[in-house]
Amino acid sequence: MTARLVSRLCAVGWALTALGCADGDMPPATSVVDPTAELLGGDTTVYVLGRDAFAQPAANLKGDRRDDFFDGNSLFNRNWVTAPASTTSIDGLGPLFNARSCSSCHFKDGRGRPPLSEDEALSSMLLRVSVPGVSEHGGPNPEPSYGDQLNPLAILGVPGEGDPRVVTSLIEGSYDDGTAYELSEPHYELGELPHGELAEGSMLSPRVAPQMIGLGLLEAIDAEALLARADPEDADGDGISGRPNYVWDEASQSVVLGRFGWKANQPSLAQQSAGAFLGDIGITSTLFSAQNCSAEQPECQAATDGGEPELDDERLKEVVYYSGLLGVPARRDLHEPEALQGEQLFRRVGCTSCHVETIHTGKLEELPELSEQVIHPYTDLLLHDLGDALADGRPDYEADGNEWRTPPLWGIGLFQTVNRHTRYLHDGRARSIEEAVLWHGGEAAASQAAFVALSAPERSQLLRFLDTL
Repeated sequence: MTARLVSRLCAVGWALTALGCADGDMPPATSVVDPTAELLGGDTTVYVLGRDAFAQPAANLKGDRRDDFFDGNSLFNRNWVTAPASTTSIDGLGPLFNARSCSSCHFKDGRGRPPLSEDEALSSMLLRVSVPGVSEHGGPNPEPSYGDQLNPLAILGVPGEGDPRVVTSLIEGSYDDGTAYELSEPHYELGELPHGELAEGSMLSPRVAPQMIGLGLLEAIDAEALLARADPEDADGDGISGRPNYVWDEASQSVVLGRFGWKANQPSLAQQSAGAFLGDIGITSTLFSAQNCSAEQPECQAATDGGEPELDDERLKEVVYYSGLLGVPARRDLHEPEALQGEQLFRRVGCTSCHVETIHTGKLEELPELSEQVIHPYTDLLLHDLGDALADGRPDYEADGNEWRTPPLWGIGLFQTVNRHTRYLHDGRARSIEEAVLWHGGEAAASQAAFVALSAPERSQLLRFLDTL
């Protein structure tokens, strides 16, 4: 038994005493606090809780394998430059792009946000765009002039793809106890489109950059374990019908289970990374070798590139290795009575139907740090209908316009510390965890209604629990 586990077991007695002496509204001490619940990322869990909480190597990453991690970290944070340049290893930016480096959107490996005012440009979020129909392999059908993602930035001599802005309005509501609340609803305006207006029927989908922690662990979960939780026809009648998304895998040239991205539209960390290099920075790779220029963009097509490919396989592998082995911060205040009460409420209102607490990773010979871990990501990685209010109306492979992948909740209480904001959901509309819960509809409508029916102290307890993750 490790020293860490011994210390957690010794704390259980204190926790039970604290529960027994608490206010009468607190639940009786009938459930022992699991000391391993603190280890959200299993043996990869780290205990750095400041601004660099998301930027740590997995705790069990040792020796030369840590050196490879920091090689990937260097490339993740490096700014790409326009070709041709003397620094040939990092030239080839654009021609169209949203950012100059991975860390521009994933600052400190954390989470992006929408603009905080109508005058601020999009910096760590983007707009997907498509038209009705599907692409060659069943994915979204790119808009004819602007492709599948708007890139407002461009290198010299190439026009950027417009000036998107976010305008918000407020929606008023109230809890069952009469307490009022407001929700911030975003709307999107597209100005200065250089190739004309979007095609008729175009669909926009805003996406903020998600945090990077635990991605390798999510990839290490066996597909069978994820599919075992799927219930597309709601056979058990609980109102929850999680569905897998099956997407195109460039490496294997086949359709496989998706697990990354806001709609589970990417099958692997390698393809997610290569796709972001192309879509966000304009950097080609073996997986995505064609520049992101439509037939309506001659200046983009004529621009000088940084080689073929601009990101070779070895450097892509370094970034994937780095991204997959970022440690998950530990759960805080594991034995705090208010948080423990909130945890029980989280389960009682039904949140764990989608935000699954505990999953086991499979066996990986090449990545022993991620192999056979007991983790607490609070996700099932499946698609769920969250209602019309959160819908983007844009299909993505088998995900329809109302469906979103359940996002992991580990790290959710550290966004303010790491990224100096508390913006949640796929488009960052929610200004707090509380607002994020209130926006839930569709399959989550019953849980949202149960949350609205809680007393003010109970709501505070549930939110306090989430803040410890």
